[in-house]
Amino acid sequence: MNPDLEKLQPYPFERLNELKAGATPPPQPPIALSIGEPKHATPDLIAAALSAKLDHGLASYPLTRGIPELRGAIAAWLTRRFRLPQGSLDPERHILPVNGTREALFAFAQATIDRSRPATVLMPNPFYQIYEGAALLAGAKPGFVSCTRDKAYLPDFDAVTAQTWDACQLLYICSPGNPTGAVIPQQTLQSLMDLAERHDFVIAADECYSEIYFDEDAPPVGLLQAAAALGNTNYHRCVVFHSLSKRSNAPGLRSGFVAGDAELIAGFLRYRTYHGCAMPIQHQHASVAAWRDEAHVYDNRRQYRAKFDEVLQVLGGCLDVTRPHAGFYLWPRISGSDEAFARGLFAEHNVTVLPGRYLSREVDGINPGAGHVRMALVATTEECVAAAQRIKQFVNRL
Repeated sequence: MNPDLEKLQPYPFERLNELKAGATPPPQPPIALSIGEPKHATPDLIAAALSAKLDHGLASYPLTRGIPELRGAIAAWLTRRFRLPQGSLDPERHILPVNGTREALFAFAQATIDRSRPATVLMPNPFYQIYEGAALLAGAKPGFVSCTRDKAYLPDFDAVTAQTWDACQLLYICSPGNPTGAVIPQQTLQSLMDLAERHDFVIAADECYSEIYFDEDAPPVGLLQAAAALGNTNYHRCVVFHSLSKRSNAPGLRSGFVAGDAELIAGFLRYRTYHGCAMPIQHQHASVAAWRDEAHVYDNRRQYRAKFDEVLQVLGGCLDVTRPHAGFYLWPRISGSDEAFARGLFAEHNVTVLPGRYLSREVDGINPGAGHVRMALVATTEECVAAAQRIKQFVNRL
């Protein structure tokens, strides 16, 4: 077996199950705020498009690069959403559909890292654990950039040394952030592009939460948008990852895309051709329908806004928590141990949250996720409000 498999750490939910073991919660309905799996209804237009093509293409292997209609719909959406120059994205060269961004974020490191020299893969801390696993199994060293409260939960790129930037081959960023909801400003994205040029690395932007935000007049900026504003309309060294899982409440569709630098996309396509992971034709047609429609995305944001309003009204004055800039997570600060908080809340009120330390790594004696818990407000408004009321009772007792 690949010895690097031994370097992989337990997934956060494995650790959570161990933490909860032996606790006997009360016989009230369980409410899980631990997993970021959207529970709003999947739009009918996706199911209709999928159903209409159920018998289409079953006798043929789908192409890894996807059908032209899907690549065209993605290019049009990116151009419209991020106000990119018309024609700057060529669906033939800059777009690659993928089976959900989880596997693409992992696979991208395998295709990108040059194993002939030592490599560091930098990532935010806390982070989506796929970044770390991707680095390790690509033969690289993970490097962690802390996101702390005093830095507005944004990665502290100023703390990264020139030596570390020199060793970096790939930088993962996540904006809006998981779990913090922080949005990296355009100026910071542009500074990262300058660093990428000077130190020779690639920027991989996980933007899967970009369509869940609270101010309709201020959508989160994207990496390609920041590149275009600099005149980098070749999107050199930049790739973005987007998904229908959060935007369209379709995690089971396993549909996303990678877009950006044509040379990087070409290399990634070559890798994926060997990898054998083409998206089923039916899913591609359903994805076309989703990327072409914004009405359901607007309604999705409306539901989240209303839900956050009600939950924060209950938790206000009870927890040290604020509305994030974007995304569907709350990231409250907890007095005392985040593990003890999570276990106690489950044992006393049958509500599950994720200790923040499980999403982070200790660096220089500090785990930036410790003292926080992640709450995913993905269930119905009624369930989330009920969970908030139980959390308030728990905190007031403490």
